[in-house]
This record gives sequence, structure tokens and C-alpha cells, in this order.
Amino acid sequence: MLKKVGMAAAYIAIGCLIYVYGSDILQWLQSADNLVLVTLMATVMALFPVIPYPVVGGVIGAALGPMAGGVVTWAGSAMASILMFAWVRYGYAEWGSRLLHGQHRLGRVTAMFERNAFLAILFSRLIPVIPSIFINVYAALSTMSFLSYSVASSLGKIPAMLLFVLVGDNLMTNPSNIILTVGIYAVFLGVTLWIYKLAGFGPQARAKVEPERTS
Repeated sequence: MLKKVGMAAAYIAIGCLIYVYGSDILQWLQSADNLVLVTLMATVMALFPVIPYPVVGGVIGAALGPMAGGVVTWAGSAMASILMFAWVRYGYAEWGSRLLHGQHRLGRVTAMFERNAFLAILFSRLIPVIPSIFINVYAALSTMSFLSYSVASSLGKIPAMLLFVLVGDNLMTNPSNIILTVGIYAVFLGVTLWIYKLAGFGPQARAKVEPERTS
């Protein structure tokens, strides 16, 4: 118990530091040219999302350009999600297992998720509606393997990270392209959502795992 409290306290403390020095960090990102250091900072900013990561990605994209900025932003976000997964998996696994499988309805939804865990994570990343931290924690508390999560999560993050970087780069170079960039991404989301429902992850699929009610 003491270990869990200590880990949570450390997470909150680091988050508070980023909140206090967030503007200074963003200013540093605008002028930094060391890709390794920028990637490490991007990982920290994604791991402690005090400042929305789209803002961080936009700043990096404006500073480094779409190519290098996209790689750095994606790498930081991917590494942060993997670290969060490991942190929850190896720090709170026992508690999480009781939570996810102990309740009847939640246990059924979790069982459906675990049968298609790779695709569920992949599509959840491609459709950025659910906050990233919720996906990280839920997957870590399930029985999904570390490798499957790492691959699915990292692949699913690519489109959104590219969007953040392109918007940031366009703001600095050609603002008129922002509407086109967002429009293309909206079409991509529509197609992805259609595939998501076709693959059986939509409301109809969730309904199948709910117990039928009798009057």
C-alpha cells in the first residue's frame, strides 16, 4: 500500500512542477535543436499531461518542421504511453484486476476488450475521443500483453501526432493550409470510425455483452 501511495505522490509532484514551469518548457522547445533532449521532454510532457499534448506537438512542429517534428512528437507520445502502461501494470496490477473483473457489467466489457485488445487499442488511438491516459490505464489493468499494447498504441498514435505537428508548422509557414489539413484528417477519422463499427467495436457490439433485461 505504501508503495502505491508513494508512486502516486511522485506522479502528482512531477505534474505540479510541469504546471509551474510549463511556459518556460514551451519556450525552450521553441528554440531547442537537440532532437534527443526534445524527444525526452516531449515524453515527459505526454506522461504528465498538464499542458495539452496537441499544444506541445504544435510547438515542436513549428520549431522542427513537419518531418523531424512529427517523428519527435510521435516518439514522445508513444514512449509516454508505454511508460504509463508499465507503471500501472507493475504497480497496481492486483488492485486493477479486482476492479475490472469484480463487477459483473464491467467484467463483461473487459472480457470483450481482451478478446480483441490489439484492434481495440489501435482504433481507440486512431479515434482520439477517449483521453489517452484512460486508454493507458485500462489496457494496463487488463490482461493485454506488453508487446501487443506497445505496437498497437504506437501505430495508432501516428495520424494524430502528424496532425498536431502539421498544424503547428502551418501556423508558422502557411496558415491557409490548416483548413485543408484538418479537413483531410476529418475524412480519415470518418473512414476509421466506419471501419471501427464494421469491425465490431461500436455500440451494437457493446450491447451484446450486456445481460438481457426481462420485464
